[in-house]
Amino acid sequence: MDRRLILVRHGQSEWNLKNLFTGWKNPGLTDKGIEEAKEAGQLLKSRGYEIELCYTSALKRAQHTLDLMLEEMGITNMTIIRHQDLNERDYGDLAGLNKDDAREKWGDEQVHIWRRSYDTPPPGGESLKDTADRVLPYYKREIEPRVLDGGTILVAAHGNSLRALVMALEGLSPEEILKREIATGKPIIYDLNESGKVLKVENI
Repeated sequence: MDRRLILVRHGQSEWNLKNLFTGWKNPGLTDKGIEEAKEAGQLLKSRGYEIELCYTSALKRAQHTLDLMLEEMGITNMTIIRHQDLNERDYGDLAGLNKDDAREKWGDEQVHIWRRSYDTPPPGGESLKDTADRVLPYYKREIEPRVLDGGTILVAAHGNSLRALVMALEGLSPEEILKREIATGKPIIYDLNESGKVLKVENI
């Protein structure tokens, strides 16, 4: 029985390109991001995966990425569950700021701490720990049971919400997950056993 979970970070967004903190803001995909999403769909189609159910966030860059992937796979009738628990980390007061401008305002060291510490949030925003505290219960409650029932589940989300999932699935420490880059539009495929443990992971 297949118990397969596929994670994909959205394609490059307009604010990724401009080097802006994005968080819960809602920019669209760039032309490159659209191509990344299409290529991800083509890769998954080439593997012959039969997707049973899809999850994505409440933000349009992830939703558009998922729509483009499904279109490339020739899937037109699919249940898609959208939920803000899968949203990107909320960057609070940093959202919309250029990362270089933020360093000028608060200093390199402080901005680095906000970006790369596990449990120190920026003003008005979330740390990675805060993000994990909403993503992981949602995964355990909603997504994991569907995977364990058998089949292939596709999740299109964001760098930090997916980091939280990868951390739990692969048993990584906070230090290890902070060093892990989640590339845009590159599927990560997990095969799970009957208790939800990872049997195999593949980056394609």
